[in-house]
Formats: sequence, structure tokens, C-alpha cells
Amino acid sequence: MKLTINGEARDVTAGTVQALLEELGLNPQATVVERNHEIVDRAAYGETRLAAGDVLELVRLVGGG
Repeated sequence: MKLTINGEARDVTAGTVQALLEELGLNPQATVVERNHEIVDRAAYGETRLAAGDVLELVRLVGGG
């Protein structure tokens, strides 16, 4: 399915936000997901279905000092 992720068109096989993060190799606990201009609750990643044409922004949290 075609999604726009961080401004880039991508073909993915994932059907949920959780599966997408796994497909992309991202840690769900350290990634904030915005889907179609709405923040997805981290607890709902596994049940939030993706649809062709969705626009996602993925922000990874990193520690530093």
C-alpha cells in the first residue's frame, strides 16, 4: 500500500501502525506517530489500521546530554 511517510511516498506491507514501525525497524516506545494530522496514542499502535493514502509523520525520540 502507498503511504506518505515524513514527506516521502513509500510502498509498505504493514496494516497497522505497530506493524509499520516493525517493518521500518523503529522502536515503538521511542517513536511518536502522527497519522493524517492526529497523534496516535502509543497504546493504540497495534489496533490503529493504516489505509492507502495515509500521511504519517514519524518522530524518533533520542536521548542525549
